[in-house]
Amino acid sequence: MRILILEDDVLTGLQMQALLEESGHDVVGPCGTLAKAWGALAPRPDYAFLDIDLPDGKSFGVATALQTARVPFTFVSGSRHAEIPAPLAGAPFIAKPFADAAIQAALLRATEFVPA
Repeated sequence: MRILILEDDVLTGLQMQALLEESGHDVVGPCGTLAKAWGALAPRPDYAFLDIDLPDGKSFGVATALQTARVPFTFVSGSRHAEIPAPLAGAPFIAKPFADAAIQAALLRATEFVPA
């Protein structure tokens, strides 16, 4: 599975990357900015993990693009779930700090949230 990681914290991004690559996934990123994430959307990923707060804004535009392309994703953030706009509020959410098992569980449920 080709997985996009949008995460501005280097250590968190590397932790996610190592976990996913050890599980046999092809990782795109970690992208530390929205600008880099936009560039990483082609070819289209199969799944994405998105931090909400990035140095150049919030990831809701990227999430909306993924939703439009019907690419499942999970928000992984220290932000509050309540900050997520209504059209994206149904997306899975993992609060930071997270356990590796939470990332693995999100992938197991990858088909649970296929954006409308």
